[in-house]
Amino acid sequence: MKYKRITIVLLLFILSIVITSCDRKVQYSVYSPNHNHEVIFRLSDSGEPSYEINSSGKQIILSSALGFKFMDQNPINTDLEVESIAVDSVDEFWEQPWGEFRKIQDKYNELSLQLKEKGNEGRRINFIFRAFDDGIAFRYHFPEQPGMEDVRITDELTEFTFPSDEEVWWMPVHRENSYYESFYRRTEISATDTINTPATFESVNDKYLAIHEANLTDFASMTLLNTGNNRYKSDLVPWADGIKVYTKAPFNTPWRIVMIGDTPGDLVTSTMMLNLNEPSKIDDTSWIVPSKYIGIWWGMHLDKYTWGQGEKHGATTANTKKYIDFASDNNFDGVLVEGWNLGWDGDWTADGTAFSFTEAYPDFDLDEITKYAASRNVRLIGHHETAGAATHYESQLEDAFGMYEKLGVNAVKTGYVNKYLDKKEWHDSQFGVRHYRKVIETAAKYHIMIDNHEPVKGTGIQRTYPNLMTQEGGRGQEYNAWSPDGGNTPEHTTVMPFTRMLSGPFDFTPGIFDFDYKTASGTRVQTTLAKQLALYVVLFSPQQMAADLPENYEGNPAFNFVRDVPAIWSETVVPDSKIGDYVAIARKEWEGENWYMGVITDENSRKLDIDLNFLGDGKYRAELYTDGEGADYRTDPYPIKFSTENYTNGDKLTIALAPGGGAAIKFIPVTE
Repeated sequence: MKYKRITIVLLLFILSIVITSCDRKVQYSVYSPNHNHEVIFRLSDSGEPSYEINSSGKQIILSSALGFKFMDQNPINTDLEVESIAVDSVDEFWEQPWGEFRKIQDKYNELSLQLKEKGNEGRRINFIFRAFDDGIAFRYHFPEQPGMEDVRITDELTEFTFPSDEEVWWMPVHRENSYYESFYRRTEISATDTINTPATFESVNDKYLAIHEANLTDFASMTLLNTGNNRYKSDLVPWADGIKVYTKAPFNTPWRIVMIGDTPGDLVTSTMMLNLNEPSKIDDTSWIVPSKYIGIWWGMHLDKYTWGQGEKHGATTANTKKYIDFASDNNFDGVLVEGWNLGWDGDWTADGTAFSFTEAYPDFDLDEITKYAASRNVRLIGHHETAGAATHYESQLEDAFGMYEKLGVNAVKTGYVNKYLDKKEWHDSQFGVRHYRKVIETAAKYHIMIDNHEPVKGTGIQRTYPNLMTQEGGRGQEYNAWSPDGGNTPEHTTVMPFTRMLSGPFDFTPGIFDFDYKTASGTRVQTTLAKQLALYVVLFSPQQMAADLPENYEGNPAFNFVRDVPAIWSETVVPDSKIGDYVAIARKEWEGENWYMGVITDENSRKLDIDLNFLGDGKYRAELYTDGEGADYRTDPYPIKFSTENYTNGDKLTIALAPGGGAAIKFIPVTE
């Protein structure tokens, strides 16, 4: 249902025009529905567009420029005049087939301005602003017009100017790798250069902010270039030839978004990014289902198995059947198998054109395995590693997905382990954006869900194509097997919910139970066992893996939580958190009344008193998996305590966390 608030918004516009007409400047503004946030659009005397954002009466983004530069055309950033304005107000609900929330409210006030150059060129550009209760978004629209049939964008002039040298959680662009697998740093703006989004800012006039984008469609990814004076400018990722975007009018840019919250948890529960994407283009989503799975994967990273052929080849018919049996016996519905197809022998990262996505190695009988999996009510999860050979992969997409559909394989993990796509293009360039979208759209045609590794960052496209289930795009568990820096730090997962995960689901692959494995680099998991359980709640993914070797789960009562915990949620709340220190996230199961909570800490032990005001009425029995006596990620990660307690909505839960520790809790309503 939509509710219009045109009258109130128009009055605000009229007041703005009257005030600013005296000093010959043009100004329009729009407020969020709760009136907390305001975005102001201005034109200077020379027709230069800019905007600013206020929240709770304080400036959080100062006057910042807007505009674009083009090849063989003048920039559009001056000599503009407003031709017309349009306003709208929306308040409606929509339901996801999966997610962190089942029902989402799309509620905003919108200001759309149509502008034209005064000079001879007379080009037109529209600015569209939306004010939500959880932030501000804006995009550019170029209408169809003469002279813009062949557009080559060389620069975007959008700025984000802060009131002071704020603290920001950030990672560098392309400097260490090209798929977002860096640690986040916390520094002042002045200590950064070019950074990826989402970038999260603390204490901006007592607010938490995150800059990102939404609906990245046939465009280059936006990074942020530090231009000095507490200011970032959009820096679009280029093609190999230096052009940022090839397009033609009419076209929209992605939404530029500023999430705003009073607490870090407000950023986590923001739904603005999803709301700025188009509704699902898949009419029947009944085949799109969440998954809890295991895989022939961790053994490769520990050198127990190999991807390529040989005596340690992991993807054999016999080994896969063992994994299928374990999955079936423990109510997992999928088994991921990597290394099943031709192309893994030798240095596969050097040339991905050796991969076949329809031909299996001789010791892997695809027909027999898929039939056996179906007989055990388990599905094979396909795997397509491309080594970045995107065009080669596209040439086989239809055949590969068609074969999988016939065999009953409805989920595929894709991979792009190479600095570049096709040895020259960035993953997050327009080339990469186009490629990843083609894979998702083709997969949808064959009723296949995608788990994309080495991706372009998430921008909410899963609303439009809900078969894009999850992505990597961050330092996952695999770094704990071989990374020369020792693996993921205890702090790492206390940062991710407020940074990387603002862009969407994260295939981190939790659930390591054996901490005594040996690696050449001495790398190891830097958590307690209880924290590994808590990560199933803290780090959301609708396809969630139990990553360890099956034998490490057998007979361990902690595995009960891994079996029980859902992969999707109807509600999500953040009772307490401090970025980089600790996180407590509670989620309600998709169907039913049970709640789950994950609590994690960094390298420091701590005691937290957590409000349980998210629980419903009545009494709940809590099943608690907490750090046991002597637990410490450095010396003994294994001790874990199992207990049960009763709680109600008004209670506090006191949790003691060991260094690198955590707690996982299941709350079950008690029926008298």
